[in-house]
Amino acid sequence: MTTFRSRPLPFGLPPEDRASSPYTGYTRAHWEAAADGLLHAAWRWATPGGALLDLPGPPSRSGVRSDGLEGYARTFLAAAFRVAGDGGKDPHEWLDRYARGLAAGTRAPGREDAESWPVVLDHHVQGQPMVESASVALGLRLTRPWLWDRLEPGVQDRAEQWLRGALRHLPAGNNWYLFPYTVAGFLESVGRGDAETARARERALELLEGWYRGDGWYADGDGRAFDHYNGWALHLYPVLDAHLAGDGEESARHGARLREHLESFSLMFGGDGAPLHFGRSLTYRFAAGAAVGLGAVTGHTPLAPGVSRRLVNGSLRYFLERGAAAEDGLLSLGWHGPHPATLQSYSGPASPYWASKAFVALLAPAGHPLWASVEEAAPSEGPDRVLSVRAPGFLVQSTRADGVVRLHNHGSDHVRPDEGESAAGTDPHYARLAYSTVTGPTSAANPADNHLSVVVEGVRSTRRRIRPLGAGHGDGWGWAGSWHIPVFPEGPATVPGLRVEGVTVARGRHELRVHRVLGAPDGARAELTGWAAEPGGPVRSRLYGLHGWAAAEPEDVRAPQGTAFTRWAVLPRLTADASGTVVLVALASLTADPGAGPLEPVVEAVDVRPGPDGGTVEVRVDWAEDGTGTRIVLGTGSVVVDHA
Repeated sequence: MTTFRSRPLPFGLPPEDRASSPYTGYTRAHWEAAADGLLHAAWRWATPGGALLDLPGPPSRSGVRSDGLEGYARTFLAAAFRVAGDGGKDPHEWLDRYARGLAAGTRAPGREDAESWPVVLDHHVQGQPMVESASVALGLRLTRPWLWDRLEPGVQDRAEQWLRGALRHLPAGNNWYLFPYTVAGFLESVGRGDAETARARERALELLEGWYRGDGWYADGDGRAFDHYNGWALHLYPVLDAHLAGDGEESARHGARLREHLESFSLMFGGDGAPLHFGRSLTYRFAAGAAVGLGAVTGHTPLAPGVSRRLVNGSLRYFLERGAAAEDGLLSLGWHGPHPATLQSYSGPASPYWASKAFVALLAPAGHPLWASVEEAAPSEGPDRVLSVRAPGFLVQSTRADGVVRLHNHGSDHVRPDEGESAAGTDPHYARLAYSTVTGPTSAANPADNHLSVVVEGVRSTRRRIRPLGAGHGDGWGWAGSWHIPVFPEGPATVPGLRVEGVTVARGRHELRVHRVLGAPDGARAELTGWAAEPGGPVRSRLYGLHGWAAAEPEDVRAPQGTAFTRWAVLPRLTADASGTVVLVALASLTADPGAGPLEPVVEAVDVRPGPDGGTVEVRVDWAEDGTGTRIVLGTGSVVVDHA
């Protein structure tokens, strides 16, 4: 496991309890203290009436007023989980502040004054308030006996009218439909439901059903975006809604999917507590643990309580110790500390407070098994594992010696169904071949890590739309494959007939990367890069050419803008002639194990030969350590992999 220098926390935490939490020392009291510390820091920036929390920093594309509402709504989630989980006890009187803010913000929505909230509009017309309406509604639902029920009827009516904007305007075509769903669920819970609320809920569930792809994974919309939004949105809202409503039928249906999701997702936390650095909105940080906490709270989990405790505690501690909260106690825009490349254009100063969703774990009271059970090892702290997740096209690889988890991506992209093959908008947080808990993708302005590019007339291709070819795993090994059409950011977007097929086979810490480039024009070249890491750091990236590459040993290329984990990075790169059709085989590894050996002796032999029909190619790799072999047969739109 990698080592680091812990940064001092900007707020106090209770003493560690290594008896009940031998891995992290954290207890439920640490979660309460963290919530209070983050809330105290944020409320220093509240408007006089408490309706807006105008946190310092550059505004998002939605503007300062929307950002202020975001500050109110997202911190309200943390306060609501904090108070509801303690049966209404509110030693810092958080709910009084949010009640005052609700009254002030809904007095004249849309007015340009010191307190009024922006109105909720369509997603493409300054639509961010729709996102925040769900947090306001969920906070009110969680704290109903101590906040909503004590409001004056006029304030309740004004709040309802503002919230109904979410039911009357168009969400974005993804998890946003769960925001009016959540608003409607609250209104129905307080006796204010009608045909409008019923339709909002029906529409969201209709879409959610279409987005479910199996293995516990939802696509975030009609495309193939699979990422952390599964846990902190697509599972969170329907499962929590059913739990709060006491709806056994809906709870069982959505809960079964959450349980299956956690079968694979629970492996995606490193031994140091880090979630995978993959997908968008990573500044939400420890919200990645929300699905784990929710599973423990509702009982829809395959994990023992001590394992769930280990995962949520580890994730919270990981970020707090690495400076996620700045010296003033505010969550910064970034990963460890500030990191602009981690952000999206919708990120504003209060955006990181969607991390509040992790505090759903506080809905488990002090005597709950989540807090009464002793921490147990996380899945990544057990034996080395390789797990294929067919629905999203993932191959997950963990190694006990260093606690590193790697995700090989052969199915998740960030391309809408209505978008064609274009290099515009290529997202480094989806387009790369692999991601991990100890590395991040390089900047779009630097050489791309973990990428197979075709170079035509000096222009490197990118990978956008990913077509899965399949995935599978056996005892100690696994594979996933996909193909894509290379697209070019300069000149014609595509080259007629050009395509790339790729297969990753993982065993132990090793990654066999097999690619077939088809239809490349004369003079084209191929480049394969490995993991981006800090030179001389505890995490080491290696790459070795086995077949088709100009040389076995790679060259090192620089990424001066670094990653979310290091200010400056280097990555290995192999090159080859790619004219026509070529098959390329390489071995890669990412390790923090000081005892890890070189890659050269790992593979004993590689045999590449065309299939009998001329349209297929067979790759046979013999492993030196145990005498086993891996066979990969690439056909037209198909792949077969076996290992014995």
